[in-house]
Amino acid sequence: MKTRGTIALWAIATLQAIVAIFFTVCFLLDAMGMESEFLIWQSHEYQQTILAIGLNLGVALGWIALRTSLQRARLAEEKMRRCTSEFSMVMTQHFTDWRLTPAERDVAVFLVKGLSTRDIAELRGTSEGTIKAQTNAIYRKAAVTGRTQLLSTFIEDLMDDALMPAEALQTATVKGSAIGPATRSNAAPA
Repeated sequence: MKTRGTIALWAIATLQAIVAIFFTVCFLLDAMGMESEFLIWQSHEYQQTILAIGLNLGVALGWIALRTSLQRARLAEEKMRRCTSEFSMVMTQHFTDWRLTPAERDVAVFLVKGLSTRDIAELRGTSEGTIKAQTNAIYRKAAVTGRTQLLSTFIEDLMDDALMPAEALQTATVKGSAIGPATRSNAAPA
């Protein structure tokens, strides 16, 4: 089905290119005052019919492409909203499980967003030393060693096991290494 659609699109695009070349040649010949031999009156009507079909197909294709693009954009925005909501829920659940204070929660959100210690201190109206202490408390409670592991904790929970090949998932289960939160707590030093 997809191959037929692709072939049809290429055929319409090719027809449009031919139409554009034909009109350009006709315009140049008229501008130079030359009569083209291939524009015999009897065939001229057939040529114009084919050209009109090509142009109309191009307009239709343009509208279809525009509509498809707008639908894809809406779908992508919806998926992004869902992703953002899911990510927020995952973070909130982890913050609760780790028993982070409200201040630590704020700092953790800023860490995940990629802000520097200085920027976080300025936003929170505290010293960099306070932010460093809160950051260390967050890492200790989350059983991670840094910002990258903290972020990967949330991303792992968002990833579905369907993203992994079945063989890899099966091998990991057989070897006894669980994939998910247990892996992080076993691998990361406290």
